[in-house]
Amino acid sequence: MAGAVGGLISLPAWASGWTSETVRPLNPFLSRSQDELLADLAETIIPATDTPGAKALNVHQFIQKVVADCYDKPSAETFRKGLAAVDELAQKSFGKPFSQGDTTQRIGVLNQLAQSTDADQKNFYSMVKGLTIRGYMSSEYVMTNLTHYEMIPGRYHGCVPVPAKPISQTK
Repeated sequence: MAGAVGGLISLPAWASGWTSETVRPLNPFLSRSQDELLADLAETIIPATDTPGAKALNVHQFIQKVVADCYDKPSAETFRKGLAAVDELAQKSFGKPFSQGDTTQRIGVLNQLAQSTDADQKNFYSMVKGLTIRGYMSSEYVMTNLTHYEMIPGRYHGCVPVPAKPISQTK
């Protein structure tokens, strides 16, 4: 009983020390180069304008975490193969890796993926696009600054004037 009480007392101090660095997985799903490629893919889908882009909001880390934790093994392998296909298409299209291409070249590669006859490439593109949008829209910056998310919507106003006559009798 004393151990449980001690644990509950120290829990707030322990939980407040969490940062994005301390929550990262010990065994990353992707290599560093694949992670950078994924960040560039997400940034191409949602680029920085007057608001931060997907790369600045670390959407690629969200995508990596979702694929590693929530998708089955075949889907995760399709994801890895799709990342390799992106660089292959970039090499064929403009002779350099995807990350070194300009915006027009990157968009061209994404269009090739979207219109591909290979089902794995199409599935990869739709997965990355969907997860990028989901990760961006659920990021702290977007939720607090753009959509003005309220955790508990609605207000309770306990002291409000009550009309003297019932509403059904007023015209």
